[in-house]
Amino acid sequence: MNKKFFSLCLFSVLAFHQVGAQNIFHRLDEMMTRRYRKGNIDTAYIIRPETKWTIKARLNVSGAKIETEGIENGQHFKSEMEAQRKTTISLGVSYLGLSVSASLNPAQLAGKYSDYELSINSYGRRFGFDVVYQDAHNFKGWHDQEGMERIELPDDKLKVKTLNLNAFYVFNSRRFSYPAAFSQSYIQRQSAGSVLLAVSGMGQRAELDWENQMRLKITNLSIGAGYGYNYVPGQGWLLHISALPTFIVYHNTSITYGDVDIPLRYHFPEVIITGRGAVVRQWGNKFIGMSMVFNFTNNGNEKTMALHNMKWNIRTFFGVRLGKK
Repeated sequence: MNKKFFSLCLFSVLAFHQVGAQNIFHRLDEMMTRRYRKGNIDTAYIIRPETKWTIKARLNVSGAKIETEGIENGQHFKSEMEAQRKTTISLGVSYLGLSVSASLNPAQLAGKYSDYELSINSYGRRFGFDVVYQDAHNFKGWHDQEGMERIELPDDKLKVKTLNLNAFYVFNSRRFSYPAAFSQSYIQRQSAGSVLLAVSGMGQRAELDWENQMRLKITNLSIGAGYGYNYVPGQGWLLHISALPTFIVYHNTSITYGDVDIPLRYHFPEVIITGRGAVVRQWGNKFIGMSMVFNFTNNGNEKTMALHNMKWNIRTFFGVRLGKK
């Protein structure tokens, strides 16, 4: 009798906890769904996907380039250094706007790529940002000096650590959607554009071990405004383009070559420009597309010395939306 009573009590406790856990998860799901669906939007222009789950595969290719140009002792010089391109494959899962993903770099696993890069992107309806940190050791390129033969610069001589940041605010968030182009957490139904407010920053530390050692330190902060436009040429299609030019308001740069300090004075206008583009095609619960982000930073001027930094990223993706409406 005692064993039967004990078993009955144990079964009741387990059943109670199971029902309680189901109620908690159900309430949590309802809360997340309400949060995901709400928002002051014009549904004639943008809507949320009707499903809750999104699975997405991506192929990512990125690169970086540094250019210098100027005049030294009355002679013109120019150099160009480019990092080895990075290719990664990733798989991501999103549930009601919350996402996790895992990436794989085949070249790094095979020992052919030693650089490190971290990219964090967030595309909200009103606010968004890109943060990219790169630690690259495999730059190679060339240097031209007037009256001299071109010098080829091998890799492993230039080591660069760079942090790029761009944050933006969307004024027409009721009708224009950045996420529709870059995260597919919204769907753009009709063409619309928006003025954008932006803040950009770049920090860089570089060392060139070539004849005399050169060291470079740069810190830039800029503000500006731009414009973005989502063009819907037909049902299921989306073309995006945006440009965010920002003017540098804080500039701190130092260059040393051996024991000599090289001036890189502020010269208006110094800018950080972020450009974005995307094309998305969706049908049924599937979508495919490509997106691009490009950063350009200009310091100095060509009459003394100018430094140009370029960072780009291209993604192709395929996704499937799943789950109940």
